[in-house]
Amino acid sequence: MNNSVHPVDERLPLGQTFLYGLQHVLAMYAGAVAVPLIVASAIGLSTEDLIYLINADLFTAGIATLIQTLGPCRIGSKLPLIQGVTFAAVSPMIMIGQADGLTAIYGAVIVSGIFMFLASPFFSKLVRFFPPVVTGSVVTIIGLSLLPVAVRWAGGGNPAAEDFGSLSTLALSAFVLLLVIIFYRFFKGFWKNISVLLALLIGTVVASFFGFTDFSAIGRADWVGLVTPLHFGLPTFDIPAIIVMILVILVVMTETTGDIIAIGAIVGRPADEKTITRGLRADGFSTMLGGFLNTFPYTAFAQNIGLITLTNVKSRFVVAGSGVILILLGLFPKMAAVIACIPAPVLGGAGIAMFGMVAANGIRVLSRVQYDGDKNFNLLIVGISLAMGLLSMAVPEIFKHFTGIWSIIFHSGITIGSLTAIILNAILNEARTVHIKK
Repeated sequence: MNNSVHPVDERLPLGQTFLYGLQHVLAMYAGAVAVPLIVASAIGLSTEDLIYLINADLFTAGIATLIQTLGPCRIGSKLPLIQGVTFAAVSPMIMIGQADGLTAIYGAVIVSGIFMFLASPFFSKLVRFFPPVVTGSVVTIIGLSLLPVAVRWAGGGNPAAEDFGSLSTLALSAFVLLLVIIFYRFFKGFWKNISVLLALLIGTVVASFFGFTDFSAIGRADWVGLVTPLHFGLPTFDIPAIIVMILVILVVMTETTGDIIAIGAIVGRPADEKTITRGLRADGFSTMLGGFLNTFPYTAFAQNIGLITLTNVKSRFVVAGSGVILILLGLFPKMAAVIACIPAPVLGGAGIAMFGMVAANGIRVLSRVQYDGDKNFNLLIVGISLAMGLLSMAVPEIFKHFTGIWSIIFHSGITIGSLTAIILNAILNEARTVHIKK
């Protein structure tokens, strides 16, 4: 390794880049395809249309990841952030789709992407509201908010299923988690860095012997699936739909800003205003592109931050490799079907380790914050921010009477927790003084 090169800019051998990149794809794949599945089911699309949406989603996610990591034309943060469709837009898109169809969704997505691109320089000025007390709180909330996803995977994926949380399912998840721990403890160098990938592969093989894995989807999948722009027709531009989607994009921009600052802290390249502007521009451009390529708004996937924390592989070119793999998955559905065969309990075991590491990294940032003194309110800021971030996770029904944009904000623990930390810090810490231990 060349010590003069920052770990974020390190170029690894092709084989390592591929395996590390594949590890990122396996970690995010379930989340990447979830939004097309939910939206297609809610608005009554055919199976063929659903398959097309998934292919388009993976293909565009790959392009978005390349833009975010490589930063061409001053678009992209040049940080190891993998991109995927945001869950924040699911409910509004279903509402728009049921009323006016897919073309209205894509019209709103295109306009909201343009809005995000143009608003990025102004929104990025929020960076001054992110001292370590806020950054640490946000990173911790991201990790804790992702843990329920890992728990659902560990239980089998569907809490409504009769066998959810069965002993065999939990045993498989615990086995994969144990593998991650063993590999991380006893392996060194390259093998240690792919501990999650090894655990996922071994877990899938073991799961196949106990009937957890269904490989039939591989045989049914097509070899080639081309993504054509405006496949479902020309976009339609409905003003109410556009307004709703722009409000969603403001929430997405808040989350993306938090993700960029979090990953910057983890990889040792703190995100400044310029970096955030470029990162948000990348999201905006990719969202606009998504509208043309038959998919949805894009954002950084927080779950992959945990993988970087766990493996300590910080190279953005590794994540760019993930982007290439995602493009290939979008073009060759059989490859995507192979990855889709990884059972949810296997993902759950790895997810518990990855997401727990995100939370632990946030705690590490918070350990550098000063809490003593009569006029020091950092403890209050951290405590209330964490509490607000965990409300919807602990009792999802608490905000059931909130509608519209308020529902989107309050049902996202990351968003409400981050906003709480930002607002309390601005109010309580005079002149936004940063209190850090000497």
